Amino acid sequence: MALLPMNMSPNPVELSFERAAMRCADITPLVYRRLFDAHPETQAMFRSQGSGFVKGSMLALAIEAILDFTGERRGHFRLIACELASHDAYGTSRQLFIAFFAVIRDTLRDLLGDEWSNEIAQAWDTLLTDIDAFAGAPA
Repeated sequence: MALLPMNMSPNPVELSFERAAMRCADITPLVYRRLFDAHPETQAMFRSQGSGFVKGSMLALAIEAILDFTGERRGHFRLIACELASHDAYGTSRQLFIAFFAVIRDTLRDLLGDEWSNEIAQAWDTLLTDIDAFAGAPA
């Protein structure tokens, strides 16, 4: 494993966010552009007025849950199951809800380019599989 710059995380998923943050101050527009391109039906789920704040806060909560899920699991990861139930009430399919996490991964992969290592890719693959299993588990 290569030496990391000071303060860089050894957790490959967290590292992918840290490296992306060095390239892009706010990934929100990139994530939602990718989401809307891949799943055009999602665009209608957001009102045009005020949706920037909603998107930003939704993404921030998703990132916080991802980092906790791949890290210490202090409780923030449970937000995934809560939000799955909430989105189900809005009519969002489980598959579409889970696809959002892959959209985040793909956005980071594009931002990192050559720095997207096999280790990061494998960590994200494991994360997505684990989230899918966790979200499918009974509450």
